[in-house]
Amino acid sequence: MTDLGRVLVAAAERNPRALAVVDGARRFDYAGWLDTAARLAAGLGRLGLGRGDRLAVIMQNRWEMAALHWACQLAGVVVVPLNWRSTADELDYFLEDSGAAALAFDESVVDAVAGSARAARLRRIAVAGVTGGTVDFGDLLAAPAAATPHAGEDDLSLMLYTSGTTGRGKGVPRTHRAERAAALAHVAQNCYRAGERTLGVMPLYHTMGVRSLLAMAPVGGAFVCQHRFDKDEAIRLIEAERITALYLVPTLYYDLLGGAGFADADVSSVRKLGFAGAPMAEGLLRRVESAFQPELFVNHYGSSEIYTFTIDQNAAAKPGSAGKAGINQRIRVVEIGAGDPERTVAAGVEGEVIASLESEEAFAGYWQRPDADARALKRGWYFTGDVGYCDTDGDLFVTGRVDDMIITGGENVLPAEIESVLSVHPAVAEAAVAGLADERWGQRVAAFVVRGRPVDAEALDAHCRASALTDFKRPRAYVFVRAIPKSPVGKVLRRLLIAGDYEEDEDSGVRRSA
Repeated sequence: MTDLGRVLVAAAERNPRALAVVDGARRFDYAGWLDTAARLAAGLGRLGLGRGDRLAVIMQNRWEMAALHWACQLAGVVVVPLNWRSTADELDYFLEDSGAAALAFDESVVDAVAGSARAARLRRIAVAGVTGGTVDFGDLLAAPAAATPHAGEDDLSLMLYTSGTTGRGKGVPRTHRAERAAALAHVAQNCYRAGERTLGVMPLYHTMGVRSLLAMAPVGGAFVCQHRFDKDEAIRLIEAERITALYLVPTLYYDLLGGAGFADADVSSVRKLGFAGAPMAEGLLRRVESAFQPELFVNHYGSSEIYTFTIDQNAAAKPGSAGKAGINQRIRVVEIGAGDPERTVAAGVEGEVIASLESEEAFAGYWQRPDADARALKRGWYFTGDVGYCDTDGDLFVTGRVDDMIITGGENVLPAEIESVLSVHPAVAEAAVAGLADERWGQRVAAFVVRGRPVDAEALDAHCRASALTDFKRPRAYVFVRAIPKSPVGKVLRRLLIAGDYEEDEDSGVRRSA
């Protein structure tokens, strides 16, 4: 039973009356959820979609999107979930690159779909009564159908697209075997039990959102949809639906804790916390632990290409640690730029993090991108582009991206170490560090700070001087901003900071230190 269609069938047989999905007033138990997925799978067949065909799905986290994801697993259709913030031009690229045979969409992307020349040539499934479709979503549900899985373990389950923050996104095709292995790893590594309830707010076009959805089936758990993140609505859902497990990017934890009603909310049902997508600054880590007092606090480090690299199930015990290799994985830290998986570095020495492609969770290569394969896949290892080191306990610390490296006066500086120091200052709400062009030094270290309360550059410089931060790593410029620019899943967009594409806080300006 290594395909996902059979996973859903087994879940419905095991716990037919267990709650599977919640979306506002709509509630599905597993028997009803399997029936819905089976009807949709048959409806896709009536549209001419069969095993190996690709269905692009671009909508927010609603039950219809989750149902189409499962329907594709039954039908053997490859689901291609796309960012609902995509423009018409971006949509054209994704549809063309993936070879999608049809497109399902909701009101969040009506304008992009209307402006897409490629979408105009496809069968378009309109959800929730939106205009511009060639078939209505409800028509796919019209006829009862048997829940018959049509895919094998080596068939493609889905194709994710990387975020493309530095260019066009790359397609990441993943098999049923890899997706099932990743879902079970998520269950095991987060210690999920029968009947867990998770907040389904991480986008279903992102590996974290997909994992949250799929991991509920093996444990008979509930996926509680939140179409898009709103901190006050998230707090309400946690209380009303008695959410037991959260799996979010650090930015969303930061926003949750800042919600007007959080202090008075009953979040005692949440016993398991997980975060991924970006490191969590030590200051935020402490605040989250204090606010929830969880039984389990997991730092998950991975990617779309290989779901798990490492896991730390007690994130607050060693701030910054990404832990050790996951249950399906091996990792190494090797010399930066060497491209050789055998050239490992000693404990405490920074290098590039690489992960074994022998993992059951791993992909086999990018979609129609041999150039990207040549850069990232070498002798059975995936070169992540991340920089990190292992301490003497063997725990991995991810310190940045190879591309984020700041070279100032010939010295290499990674932003994460400086950001961690700044994050524990009581007046700092958020901080991001980037290298700005400098005629003398090549680049100078600049800190972009969101203030939680009044503070000036001199105070922050004194804080850095009093820390263990090496002097050449100390910021030479401070810019106070209203918000740190981030991708939709919370990754800092340093290129925008370098380009000056941000909104300064009042009385900001660039403050320099000696």
